[in-house]
Amino acid sequence: MLTLALSKGRIFEDTLPMLQRAGITVSGDPESTRKLILPTNRADVRVVLVRASDVPTYVRYGGADIGVAGLDVLREYFAGNGPDGLYLPVDLGIARCRLSVAVRADFDYAARVRQGARLRVATKYVHLASDHFASKGVHVDLVKLYGSMELAPLTGLADAIVDLVSTGGTLKANGLVEVEHIMDISARLIVNQAALKTRTAMLKPLIDQLRDAAALTQEPAV
Repeated sequence: MLTLALSKGRIFEDTLPMLQRAGITVSGDPESTRKLILPTNRADVRVVLVRASDVPTYVRYGGADIGVAGLDVLREYFAGNGPDGLYLPVDLGIARCRLSVAVRADFDYAARVRQGARLRVATKYVHLASDHFASKGVHVDLVKLYGSMELAPLTGLADAIVDLVSTGGTLKANGLVEVEHIMDISARLIVNQAALKTRTAMLKPLIDQLRDAAALTQEPAV
């Protein structure tokens, strides 16, 4: 049996149509069930629901054969672990967003940077944030948070945040603005390298089908 690791939320929702194009239908709604393993219409494929940041770990160590993870998660994971054991064959082009620096609208970020001030930055992407500010020669103290990132500048916990931005609506609603774009994000298909060697006959067709589905998804409308 092949095990596919997905996280709840946007990646799960965006992956479902691609799986359907590959002939795989997932049974059950992760938002309305407590089950963490969901069957599919294929007896040889199942889905496991894990935290987004855990998807690379499950795939790398064999808890899943294949998975879908955002580039943000992968870059942060690789910074601490390296890519050993993982193969990234396809940019699925889904769950698109960007990783950005944001501050309160009344905070003069550019002036503080020019003055060489030491900034306190809240983020869950400590490796990516550290690399970004180091490349600019900006001195920062990182505060690791796992959620409600927008609260950090509003409560004085931090001067800035590094977080994912989609439409920017949440930032605007909380009086924050983007001041720097770090990188564009989309979801990648990731595969356990050992499984790819030992279960090629099962994995290769699925990878090819998802690659084809990704190509169709990214084709411009006519």
